[in-house]
Amino acid sequence: MKFAVCVFPGSNCDYDTYYVIRDVLEKDVSFVYWDQTDLSGFDCVILPGGFSFGDYLRPGALAARTPLAQAVYEFAQRGKFVVGICNGFQILTELHLLPGALLPNINMRFICMPVYLRVENDTSPFTRELDKGDVIRIPIAHHDGRYYVPEKELKEMEQRGQILLRYCDKNGNVTPESNPNGSVSNIAGVMNKEGNVFGLMPHPERASEDILGSHDGLMLWYSLLRD
Repeated sequence: MKFAVCVFPGSNCDYDTYYVIRDVLEKDVSFVYWDQTDLSGFDCVILPGGFSFGDYLRPGALAARTPLAQAVYEFAQRGKFVVGICNGFQILTELHLLPGALLPNINMRFICMPVYLRVENDTSPFTRELDKGDVIRIPIAHHDGRYYVPEKELKEMEQRGQILLRYCDKNGNVTPESNPNGSVSNIAGVMNKEGNVFGLMPHPERASEDILGSHDGLMLWYSLLRD
């Protein structure tokens, strides 16, 4: 599998993601920049975290209007894999490749901390190396991570298995206290109807080596790589 890591002005997790793919997973990876339009030859595009274009207007809004974002949209429409992490998740909602929106955290503060996540769907290409109900520990780092979707659409997403990860406590209990940002229904990660686009606020690239305190993020990468 050949990966592309998107780079926008203000991206700051691009090198972290590139490093994990190249040196930990030992897979082919290249940077692609905001003004590029050619994604041919890639199997998976990663939109990393950061503050694309300074998060002006709202996070992801300007990045979603670049030539690269249009190429990512077309790439996804062809059924190719796309993963948006943190700011990348925000960009994917701005592109309407994923439902919902990311709003400012309920406490209106930037939050940087490890969180526990419960796997809600173990059949997706992004979680199939895990079991439903598994609890993994991955850090978050965001100001605008409060996922919102209207109640009717939320119910439809539940029925279709689009909700992949929920914030929980270390025992897997989904509670208000384990929700760091006020996301509706404790949602931390979702995919599209077609099952090829995944967005999540936690950072798996920051939990892919023991030296970082957790290697749980590897299970999400390994899921993508499984034949």
